[in-house]
Amino acid sequence: MAVFDTLRGFTIFSMVLFHACYDAAYLWGIPMPWFMGTPLQAVWRASISWTFLFLAGWMTAFSRSNLRRAARYGAAAFAVFLATSLAGVDTAISFGILFCMAASTLLGHSVRKSGVLTRPAAVLLGAVIAFALTYTLPLSRYPVEGLAWLGFPSPTFTSGDYYPLIPYFFMYLAGMAASSLFERAREGAYPIWMQRDWCPVLTFVGRLSLPIYLAHQPLLIAIGMVLGY
Repeated sequence: MAVFDTLRGFTIFSMVLFHACYDAAYLWGIPMPWFMGTPLQAVWRASISWTFLFLAGWMTAFSRSNLRRAARYGAAAFAVFLATSLAGVDTAISFGILFCMAASTLLGHSVRKSGVLTRPAAVLLGAVIAFALTYTLPLSRYPVEGLAWLGFPSPTFTSGDYYPLIPYFFMYLAGMAASSLFERAREGAYPIWMQRDWCPVLTFVGRLSLPIYLAHQPLLIAIGMVLGY
């Protein structure tokens, strides 16, 4: 469906720009007071990750195999963990956005099999409420090791990108429920405007979102090194 690829492509551009600003401020030492430690940074980051998770949840309805999708996300998450651990440029990424999408896709597969989505409005409302109620949970530290993946980071846990299952699976689930609710209301037929390719460049980028995600940070860091930062 073109509209989802286009939206994903726009979000990819936003992500690359965000990480360029992040690298400039925190890795290259360029003064960026409008970005560093400001609400803008938090809102911008959330707009990217929440969109990715919501769209990924919606797209479970289109996938031929959500188990294969989960495996692909999982392999990419492991590759990012290895690369960031070995590179030593910034804090290694453990349980980042790709991990969250992999684990959420596995859980989403079970949710679809369970029949819970036969009541999509209730699931959507519950997911939004659960997300809001548990959003700050991973911001605290807990006297237990090994549960950072779930949303209970210990005092020793560190990660350059952290998206545990709680609360972020609920955003993914909201996308799944919204998809089911939309399809029920439309009797499975998507309107023409959603099928039309309004911006081919963004649509093309959106269809390559995973490889672009994996490649953009090494390229940004390489650009910084070439420029002497």
